[in-house]
Amino acid sequence: MTMIPAQSSSAVAALELVQQIQSDFAHRLCLKNQIPFKRISWLRDGGRHGGGSRLTDAAAVFYNRASLNVSQVHYDDQPTKPLGSATALSCIVHPDHPLLPSLHMHISWTEMKTGTGYWRLMADLNPAIPDEADRVLFEKTLRGCTGNLFETGKSQGETYFYIPALRRHRGISHFYLEQHQSPDADTDRELAQNFGNSVTRCYGDLLGDKQLPEGTPTSEQKSSQLAYHTLYLFQVLTLDRGTTSGLLVHDQNDLGILASLPAQIDPELLISWIPLMEKPRDELLRAIVDAIPANGSIGDTQKILLCQVVRQFYKKYPQCLDQQAKGFTVPRTVANHT
Repeated sequence: MTMIPAQSSSAVAALELVQQIQSDFAHRLCLKNQIPFKRISWLRDGGRHGGGSRLTDAAAVFYNRASLNVSQVHYDDQPTKPLGSATALSCIVHPDHPLLPSLHMHISWTEMKTGTGYWRLMADLNPAIPDEADRVLFEKTLRGCTGNLFETGKSQGETYFYIPALRRHRGISHFYLEQHQSPDADTDRELAQNFGNSVTRCYGDLLGDKQLPEGTPTSEQKSSQLAYHTLYLFQVLTLDRGTTSGLLVHDQNDLGILASLPAQIDPELLISWIPLMEKPRDELLRAIVDAIPANGSIGDTQKILLCQVVRQFYKKYPQCLDQQAKGFTVPRTVANHT
């Protein structure tokens, strides 16, 4: 079985765009690791409604986790569904060394059956140990490739990636542009392509230019990284609207959707945050803790269990979806697929 792509010319162009950025970014990352990334494919309904593939660092030497996911889901053969197609690139990179920052980037094109469509652009820099010079360069890059959209994207990103229970943000620089569309489709596509190329080039430069001290990281640095990775998992599983929407729409790419999770976290730190969660969302965090072994290891088995935990919670408490992360506009992702 093979993946059947969406038929519209806009969806075809969007798929080519995100595949190009995925390939170029993987090349940049492999220059550091010197190990080719592995491609893992998945199919939606046997390929009839699309699918995708992710490039991942299977060696896990230079990277704690690295996954570059391309997907395209469509309903060309189901005229009653409001969504025509959704094409996306979602990237997450967690370097192994605690002095190197993590990166999340998302670019997607959503096209409705009415013929209208919009782009979603996200990028955030997530260090375990913040470096002001990295933040300045990252935001200079974002401003350069988004122009007069930068302030809106920055403000919306800081809203989306804020964690109320912990009174802090997930990272040090956040950009989120939701449902972007202008009268000029070509200009919007160029914006998306320039955004992806600029962010991945900047991140590659950050990895390449960072002067790491000789020897292994200190225990203090590793502890800071473990705490940050715990925070990252907490935000993704309890707040991230994109992750939750993906899990609620279907269960055919669970490992890909949770590919962003670090390889290990601190369960005791997670437990300490349960009293900070309002009810009934404290139940979600308790269930997450119960799905993770005492050593904090996050492998494929844990990811599948965590997917089930998230689905079961929102099936029981659908009203809690309103408490998930959001920018200025809340996309109707789940509703578009039904």
